[in-house]
Amino acid sequence: MESLKNDKTLKERKRGVRRDPEANRQLLIKATLDTIADIGITDTSVSRICERSGLSRGMIHLHFGGKDKLLTEAAQQFSAEYYAEMDRMTDLGLHSSPEDRIMAVVGADLSEVLLNPRSTKIWHAFRGIASSHPGIARYSSTQDHKLVDTLLEAFRELGEQNGYDPDLAEDATSGTLALLEGMWVNYLTDMQSFSREGAGALIRRFLGGLYPGCF
Repeated sequence: MESLKNDKTLKERKRGVRRDPEANRQLLIKATLDTIADIGITDTSVSRICERSGLSRGMIHLHFGGKDKLLTEAAQQFSAEYYAEMDRMTDLGLHSSPEDRIMAVVGADLSEVLLNPRSTKIWHAFRGIASSHPGIARYSSTQDHKLVDTLLEAFRELGEQNGYDPDLAEDATSGTLALLEGMWVNYLTDMQSFSREGAGALIRRFLGGLYPGCF
């Protein structure tokens, strides 16, 4: 009897979702991202997305016009979620020091919230096909303008406060982002032995070499 009640509740929930276009879109995007994380982007077929989401092929065409646009919007949402969380974790207030703002970015990017098995698999999958998929390429770059500007501004402020060459800020920004991207690759390659603390310490030593006495 309880099983029949649960089946009825599930069917009612699905009927309610089908009447909500935005809920359908989100179900399909989440199903796409989850499937990519599980089996990779090559094997993420329309059939698998439909099976995971509980929605039909027609829903994909209705809301996205096909699989390519669905993949693009999934990449866009994945990117938006990453940067929204990055903004939340690095909001230290107006009076924070540039060193603290820089290390907040490093700490957030290496945190379990952002750097985890699901996110790294999705990121790697999108980066792998970005060169042949312009839509995905727009949302799979690690050179987000806002993040670049955040680091660049902090490094410039740090340089001004300590008498360093202002041009050093661009090298420091590029180097920090390259190291963070490399850490994501290292994590994906060997999750068991990856050390978040070790990765953060390595980046701090790199920055200390550029700005002696500041990190």
